[in-house]
Amino acid sequence: MRAAEIAALLDEPACVHNDKGKSGCARPKPGATAGGCCFDGAMITLFPIGDVAHIVHGAISCAGSSWDGRGSRSSGPELHRLGLTTDLSEQDIILGRGEKRLIHGIGQVVRRYRPQAVFVYQTCIPALTGDDLEAICRTAAHHFNLPVIPVDAAGFYGTKNLGNRIAGETMVRHVIGTAEPEPARDDRPGITVHEVNLIGEFNIAGEFWNVLPLLDELGIRVLCTLAGDARFREVQTMHRARVNMLVCSKALINVARNMEQRWGIPWFEGSFYGIRDTSHALREFARLIGDPDLLRRTDALIRREEAAIQSRLAPMIERLRGKRVLLYTGGVKSWSVISALQDLEMVVVATGTRKSTEADKARIRQLMGDQAILLDEGKPELLLEIARTRKADLIMAGGRNMYTALKARLPFLDINQEREFAYAGYAGMDELARQLLITLESPIWQAVRRPAPWDTMENPPWPT
Repeated sequence: MRAAEIAALLDEPACVHNDKGKSGCARPKPGATAGGCCFDGAMITLFPIGDVAHIVHGAISCAGSSWDGRGSRSSGPELHRLGLTTDLSEQDIILGRGEKRLIHGIGQVVRRYRPQAVFVYQTCIPALTGDDLEAICRTAAHHFNLPVIPVDAAGFYGTKNLGNRIAGETMVRHVIGTAEPEPARDDRPGITVHEVNLIGEFNIAGEFWNVLPLLDELGIRVLCTLAGDARFREVQTMHRARVNMLVCSKALINVARNMEQRWGIPWFEGSFYGIRDTSHALREFARLIGDPDLLRRTDALIRREEAAIQSRLAPMIERLRGKRVLLYTGGVKSWSVISALQDLEMVVVATGTRKSTEADKARIRQLMGDQAILLDEGKPELLLEIARTRKADLIMAGGRNMYTALKARLPFLDINQEREFAYAGYAGMDELARQLLITLESPIWQAVRRPAPWDTMENPPWPT
């Protein structure tokens, strides 16, 4: 990828950062990939497309642990969970055999697994040695009569976020608009089907499946979720949607903007975490589609679902009310989870913003007030100091922060992509409240906070 193309991706017109003539994202700095490199960002963005063979062109270490490495669930094919790599060795690099190994690898995958398409991810080594990824993919696509998509996102190009955008740009350039969807039908009388996309929804722990029944009931057909539980053909047909919902702006805002410019599809940014945000997202779909009957049915569904969830949550809210939470995450979750916790009448004492946009931070201040504590870094000593001074009852963060909380004898709940529980939609609020109560009310916390028996003995049997 040329430097000009990288600069164009960093300079995102639809991003709030550009309001004053500044570039959309900071330029890569030495060491910036410590939180995830460009390849990592591209891979996890497209990885949930279940019927695609994802080949990592590079050393085997770049492939990592693909099986259950991310909590994205599939309702069908699970080809994406296989770790496919060209496994370049020192001899391959010295003798220039990288391109031959890639051609051989594509052929092996096509013959053995019969995928709907092949995505080939460039990594640092072949990018440095000059392997012509696009030419190889064109040759392979012609030879095997199958889409072979080059994802040129070598790790040294920049940060994880840049990789997200490269993945989205690749879909716009090579995949979206290359096929037409099946005609939409609904057997219910008087229901007009409207087609939409969810961009930046990754179906972590099956969260999308909490929301899909609501959309189906309204006659809203989801053409594609980019990329949770997606299929290659669904990505091809995204250009026929009436509305796009952008779930994670930092990752794929360029896709929403490009689709609006090229196909005239309006978009909005929303979330399915929390009661208020779920209702708002459903209303935004109805508003932008502009069907009066859909607006009426959406309001009726929201009234019904909100009454039902409030009734189910009431006894749990009694036990959660006033509990103080230190939230350390990023992106859309930095503000959307705050909204969900506030729906449970809990208090968020601080939140992480390391992977958040300026728009995300503005939403946080709107939810928490101008005195909100925004954490740009998550050093253990800082998190524990904030937890102590702000009297946090619980830490919600990614798995890497679990041991920080446990060593401090603080309850911990995982909120990142490796989690096993779905918190989206109205049904997700049930699960979120339940997991919070299980965590906070576990008897282990009383046990570990009590003095050890030998510390309270008046006459210990050993010398003091």
